[in-house]
Amino acid sequence: MGDYHVHLHDHGAYTGTGPPLGEYPPGHIESYVEQAHHNGVAEVGFTEHLYRCVESIPVLGEFWADEPRRDLAEETEVMVREDRTLSLEAYVTAVQDAKDRGLPVKLGLEVDFFPDTIDAVMALLEPYPWDFLIGAIHWIGGWSVDYGVSAHEFDRRGIRQAYEDYFRLETQLAASGVVDVLAHVDVVKRFGHVLPSPPLDLYQEVVAAAAATDTAVEVSSAGLYKPVGEIYPAVPFLEMFHRSGVPITLASDAHAAEECGRGVSRLAEMAQTVGYTEYLVFDQRRPTARSFA
Repeated sequence: MGDYHVHLHDHGAYTGTGPPLGEYPPGHIESYVEQAHHNGVAEVGFTEHLYRCVESIPVLGEFWADEPRRDLAEETEVMVREDRTLSLEAYVTAVQDAKDRGLPVKLGLEVDFFPDTIDAVMALLEPYPWDFLIGAIHWIGGWSVDYGVSAHEFDRRGIRQAYEDYFRLETQLAASGVVDVLAHVDVVKRFGHVLPSPPLDLYQEVVAAAAATDTAVEVSSAGLYKPVGEIYPAVPFLEMFHRSGVPITLASDAHAAEECGRGVSRLAEMAQTVGYTEYLVFDQRRPTARSFA
């Protein structure tokens, strides 16, 4: 199996744990591969956040600047200032060098989706030798929906409205067809803000868009370790993807070596429970189905 959502640095200011932000010393990538193997995972797909890379500034810029709620804009500004310390060039070079050494790794990227700038983003990414791209919604305007400091907005906006705003963007991302995989497709629930019953109407719009564009969806263990305590996507959501023929990847969303491959075997079991018999791996943005058997 493969873990197709892995980061080489944690978020926030450098705490002294692990290599300094943006550095990839000898043994760093190897430590992820070793932990993955310990967890029964044979291949690691690295997926750094585009917004964290300084090369994203010309295309993403201060995307929070037009947010009318100034507290949200200021919270995002602080977050991005701390996080935007990486180099896309250095990241690509580090992963490519690991591939050249024969390590079982893939070069991916987590593409942060903003409708107004996605064309410029894809032009920026076009020259690089990606194996796969995952797409994610982290912001609604200037509101970082999965950033704990900004979770107060759920009370102000209301959970249903927050879900409608989030899934409208998720549907646009799926319909664009610009990425290979949808990442943590219902991360809006991360902090436990859930509706009394699953919003099947909102789910269906995302599922239909993904099916129409042949975009896969990741099954992620990350939510198991967050306040919501369940996988992304929720089981009813995953069942809908399966019924519509949308393929899957498996993912931990690790941000440290000790998290690589975490929970992936459990994900495989859950995916098979809803009917999946295969998962995808990628090479040069070409998917190949692998059997769970």
